[in-house]
Amino acid sequence: MRNTIAVHGARENNLKNVDVEIPRDALCVFTGLSGSGKSSLAFDTIYAEGRRRYVESLSAYVRQFLGQMDKPDVDVIEGLSPAISIDQKTTSKNPRSTVGTVTEIYDYLRLLWARVGTPHCPRCGREIKRQSVDQIVDRVLELPEGTRFEVLAPVIRGKKGEHSKVLESARRGGFARVRVDGNLYDLSEEISLEKNKKHFIELVVDRLIMRGDITRRLTDSVETALSHGDGVVIIHEVDNDCETLYSRNYACDECGISIPELSPRLFSFNNPMGACPECSGLGYRLKADPELVIPDPKKSIYDGGIEASGWGNIRNDSIARMYFEALAQKYRFDLHAPIESLPDEAMKVILFGTGGEKLQLRYERGNGRGTLEQAFEGILPNLERRFRETQSDAMRKELEEYMSTSPCPHCRGERLSDIARAVTVGGLSITQFCGLSVSRELDFLDGLRLEGAQAVIAEPILKEIRNRLGFLKNVGLQYLTLSRSAGTLSGGEAQRIRLATQIGASLMGVLYILDEPSIGLHQRDNDKLLETLRRLRDLGNTLIVVEHDEDTMRAADFIVDVGPGAGIHGGKIVAAGTLEQIMASPESITGQYLRPYLVRS
Repeated sequence: MRNTIAVHGARENNLKNVDVEIPRDALCVFTGLSGSGKSSLAFDTIYAEGRRRYVESLSAYVRQFLGQMDKPDVDVIEGLSPAISIDQKTTSKNPRSTVGTVTEIYDYLRLLWARVGTPHCPRCGREIKRQSVDQIVDRVLELPEGTRFEVLAPVIRGKKGEHSKVLESARRGGFARVRVDGNLYDLSEEISLEKNKKHFIELVVDRLIMRGDITRRLTDSVETALSHGDGVVIIHEVDNDCETLYSRNYACDECGISIPELSPRLFSFNNPMGACPECSGLGYRLKADPELVIPDPKKSIYDGGIEASGWGNIRNDSIARMYFEALAQKYRFDLHAPIESLPDEAMKVILFGTGGEKLQLRYERGNGRGTLEQAFEGILPNLERRFRETQSDAMRKELEEYMSTSPCPHCRGERLSDIARAVTVGGLSITQFCGLSVSRELDFLDGLRLEGAQAVIAEPILKEIRNRLGFLKNVGLQYLTLSRSAGTLSGGEAQRIRLATQIGASLMGVLYILDEPSIGLHQRDNDKLLETLRRLRDLGNTLIVVEHDEDTMRAADFIVDVGPGAGIHGGKIVAAGTLEQIMASPESITGQYLRPYLVRS
């Protein structure tokens, strides 16, 4: 393998057929005036060609999803390694992405809390312990006399697949019925499941009616369900369609609450098992906002004072007009009056509905006139319902314009279920830990004391967590919290997070291209960043850094000065070489800038 990357005849953007040769396994800085062509050389030429070659190395099947990569305007690039671009773009627009998930630290935290966490009752806060079969049976026997119920064994909980082997095994095991995704099936019939959809499957072990003489049979059924359900049994009350989960693993004797065996899935807000049921793991709820629905209360309803989708125009013969005319007649208000002057009762009904009370709606069509009785659900509930039910991205985007976000009242923005938030390590829940800054998280882990088997289990997990948190600290991000949404990060923060993630990956032989990673850093943190870049280089990687920072240039193994001017006056290699060679070049403005500093030192 050659020890340099040689670029010949680069003409991308304003580059003027330039040639340059940079060393491999080195920290290289591309510098020059803004608009001189350094980014065109680094990203639009070198990285673009590396990405194109990688895509072309894949199978035709994979390439059809990635699209055709255009070849940059360059004659040839020799000695090119697999390239990774770390630029100043937002890490993710996905509202579910956080600093913890992007850096993959949260995956290790989920594993830690699942393996050494101490569960507590989400209702009373007491530490909860495993339930015996007798304790479970005693709880079930407290059901009222005559209650019809089913004993269910959960064998699949939120897993994708067709699960044909599980169903076949149930048939061979003598089971007659099974509940799949809440629907009851006879195992003698063919059950077809979507492969790419998550499913919940419970075996129907027994169907009983509560009487005084069922204790023995109930005990046998519970034992059977526990053995097939991995220590979990579900009691489904048929008449009121209510169910209770009991676990041989953990339960609160005081409140009668059982929780499943602790697993990493339980602490994931992207999984139905761990996500808050109210906000589905988002941490916030979208609610229709009256101020967005009625931006100008000085307008009347007739003049378009209500701008919500579907309710803004009542001049035409529309459903909205029928409702508003009926509301105006019943609650005695004028559609032509300013909205701000309407009675409070009328505004309450307009926004939140009639509460089931029906209105007399009059309609006129080509085939005649008529009336119908219909309740009015209210503009705000209507918008929220349509938002939940629509399958159209365009309609969802349109409805979002009239909605604002607010923290989920159930989980208070913590995204996880009550059970997951009630499990602690060192006295902190996983959400409380993620709410600390990186520096405070490291201090907490340093003070964490585990004993016996817990210490042995946690040691390799804690080592990985400390390392990854240390990478974030070393790139100047010690103030971040792991719970922070990735979409709120600045370009510089997002870039340094990706840099820290790459260090954690410990790849070798890779070409990294970075775009001004020092932006926004204090001098102290800049020194840490430079040390991080050197560490990445020492692993056996090549780094190209587009940068204006003096300290970064002085720390570089090789500097490429692009210029001499910007736009049409740039696009040339003014000088290329070590720091000393750049300073010795009379054509390099960068060299002239750096030279006096060296003399003074």
